Amino acid sequence: MHFLELNLHHSLLKAISEAGYTSPTPIQEKVIPFVLEDKDVIGSAQTGTGKTAAFALPILQRMLANNQVVKRGKKVTALVLSPTRELALQIDDNFKQYAKYTNITSTAVYGGMSIEPQKDKLNKGVDILIATPGRLLDLYKQEVFNPTFIETLVIDEADMMLDMGFIDDVQKIEKICPEEKQILFFSATMPMKVVGLSNEILKSPEKVDVAPRSSVANSVDQALYYVPKAKKMELCLHLLRNTIKGNILIFRRTKFGVEKLASMLSRNGYKVSSIHGDKTQSKRQEALDLFKKGEVNILIGTDVASRGIDIEDLDAVINFDLPNIPETYVHRIGRTGRAGENGRSYSFCSADEKDYVINIQKLTHKTIPVIEEHPYPLDPKAKPQVHKKKSGSKHRKGRKSAASKKNKKRWY
Repeated sequence: MHFLELNLHHSLLKAISEAGYTSPTPIQEKVIPFVLEDKDVIGSAQTGTGKTAAFALPILQRMLANNQVVKRGKKVTALVLSPTRELALQIDDNFKQYAKYTNITSTAVYGGMSIEPQKDKLNKGVDILIATPGRLLDLYKQEVFNPTFIETLVIDEADMMLDMGFIDDVQKIEKICPEEKQILFFSATMPMKVVGLSNEILKSPEKVDVAPRSSVANSVDQALYYVPKAKKMELCLHLLRNTIKGNILIFRRTKFGVEKLASMLSRNGYKVSSIHGDKTQSKRQEALDLFKKGEVNILIGTDVASRGIDIEDLDAVINFDLPNIPETYVHRIGRTGRAGENGRSYSFCSADEKDYVINIQKLTHKTIPVIEEHPYPLDPKAKPQVHKKKSGSKHRKGRKSAASKKNKKRWY
């Protein structure tokens, strides 16, 4: 299929062509006609599938076809909810790219930055608003955001909204929008609470699932290293010095882990930036910009902070900590090996993560090749580490009290 077959406005086709796109992706091919028919849509789609264009292009098309901007002036008629500031900015950039030959305007509002410039933009008038839930409700309470004219509500990355505690805010926003509206609902995974929310707010939706969560692109070469947890840092350094080159995205489970690894790699002469939830918006954006501009070639982040971020020319992904959710593994390594290019993923597995590997391989129906020749092999008999309770814990106090009754012997 060609984009011409979707009957899009010539100004949109011109912008799409300049962006280098000729054929729609599977999700675009399926979702765009449903949106143009004014149907609700629930889509299971991950980053890299072309999801943003799947809702952005038909939203713009409907505005142009209805001459909506001239008829109503600059009032928000399409609202896109995004879980993170970075993703909101990225979606806004996409809308601006596709609408460059129209008079349709968009803007993004999000927390972590001064609210006054965002209020000024809304007061001047805007057609499409991309927002994080908390900041949008702040603007609504201050009577700056007016939901009266909204015709399309997009809820993007719904499962991430759940993870970040935004589901209640999303429900509030949906209720303040007009009852008669179109809802486009996207989520990479479908946990029960997300399914419950979709059932509550969508009306006879068309269901689209173009990216099975179990699929791993053939363009990604996978490698698995069994390594003691205490030796993961050394293995990471070894691979960066001898094997892994180019632009690299490293995933860690916690913010503390991100900063610890970033510090170690910086001390060893690597150009590193990091991204996680404790960083301010400006610092997160700065870290991302440094990576995209090539001023650093290693970006370390948590899943929540880095989800939805589109990074081109990514040579490798390192799973420093394996995820306990197998779908997350698929999502992570799907960041590389895009657009016909080959990519590589490197996963470090300690004794306490072996079950994660089993679950990942069950989901993907593929065995991850194990690299045995490396300096820090894991003893096959090694057992998961058990963290001892701190001396001041109730557990220890209770044991000590019991021991005192038996000849007051010390316990360890």
